[in-house]
Amino acid sequence: MRILLLTLCLALPATAEEWQALDAAGISAALSARVLRYDDGSTQNFFRDGRSLREAADGTRWGSWWVDGNQVCLLWPPSVTPDCMTVAARRIDLRFTAPDGEVRIARYVDL
Repeated sequence: MRILLLTLCLALPATAEEWQALDAAGISAALSARVLRYDDGSTQNFFRDGRSLREAADGTRWGSWWVDGNQVCLLWPPSVTPDCMTVAARRIDLRFTAPDGEVRIARYVDL
């Protein structure tokens, strides 16, 4: 699956630098068993079983993730309210957009 996703991303023409919105299946394929690094240096592991591990300068946090409709949802205890975001892809980068418009960009580090 990783090779297929990487091949599809790298096969895009150099002029196709636009973000491609991902649907539910695309989000699952893009995140399941993957590791991402954000601009702030933090990393996030998305395990197949729905667990998520975020490692940052301020420590390590375990949470959970799932796909709901065309969004990824993350829950970080002790919160009981998930953060759900749309996801778009551009080559080896993913863009997460929250309902309030906040955007976070991440890049695969496990390729």
